[in-house]
Amino acid sequence: MNDAQRRVLDAAMAETPLVAILRGITPDEIEPVCHALVEAGFRLIEIPLNSPEPWVSIERAVACCPDDVLIGAGTVLDEDDTARLAELGAPLMITPNTEAELVALGAERGLAPMIGCMTPTEALAAARAGATALKLFPAARLGTGYFKDISAILPKGLPVLAVGGIDRSNMAEWHAVGIAGFGFGSNLYKPGRSAVEVGEIARELVAEWQRLAADQAGQQGGGA
Repeated sequence: MNDAQRRVLDAAMAETPLVAILRGITPDEIEPVCHALVEAGFRLIEIPLNSPEPWVSIERAVACCPDDVLIGAGTVLDEDDTARLAELGAPLMITPNTEAELVALGAERGLAPMIGCMTPTEALAAARAGATALKLFPAARLGTGYFKDISAILPKGLPVLAVGGIDRSNMAEWHAVGIAGFGFGSNLYKPGRSAVEVGEIARELVAEWQRLAADQAGQQGGGA
């Protein structure tokens, strides 16, 4: 990851830490869907590698998105995939398993590993290997109480995103317990959903995040 990409990632995680997960998207859909997401305010876009022709979609997404948007792959399971992401300038490396060697290799190649985990052991292993962020999955099934329980032992300063069963209706309860951001899958995009629909849902999600962040800032300011 070059310095410019690092600044984009830091800004996205500070301002709008929302990841669009486009599982199942096709190369023909990618450009209009990306445009809709960017217009809505998303800055982090994931194309899982078990989608149809994922590398074509990733390359097209990188080409069509502005410089303040980062593209990457989900379900990264192979070392060769990390090299290909680096070559394409798509630094987000999102994987559902905590394989320390793969995480470390991604970090060495300048990628931003966002690593799926469920247990404290997995989370700590990912952190030691060089994860940029953790992805608590399946978040909705585990619940906010579980996140609160394990938060005490998680590395301070390492963002945790809630992924799996998250939509506008439950963002507030997760934000209230200190989650750093969210990943949105089928509630945002699923095969067959139009770019217009995706854009409408994306705007609602961004607006809800901004509302939650503003409320938190107001409460902190009022307590000063």
